[in-house]
Amino acid sequence: MANDSASMIVGLVVLIFYAAIIIVSIIAYWKIWSKAGFNGAWSLLMLIPIVGFISFLYLGFADWPVRKNRAPSAFD
Repeated sequence: MANDSASMIVGLVVLIFYAAIIIVSIIAYWKIWSKAGFNGAWSLLMLIPIVGFISFLYLGFADWPVRKNRAPSAFD
């Protein structure tokens, strides 16, 4: 009986830890998408494995709306 409750507590702690990592990741991606000039809701696509990777590639190679009104720099 004691072993079952201990494993249940460990499982709950792991679940809370993973949930916290997912929430922090979504918030961070939301900020990245927003700073690039896109809708922050795109960050929710990161929860879907293949779609998240494709949207990450899109973010890396797309023309960012936030940069359209800026003068080009040497790094563009």
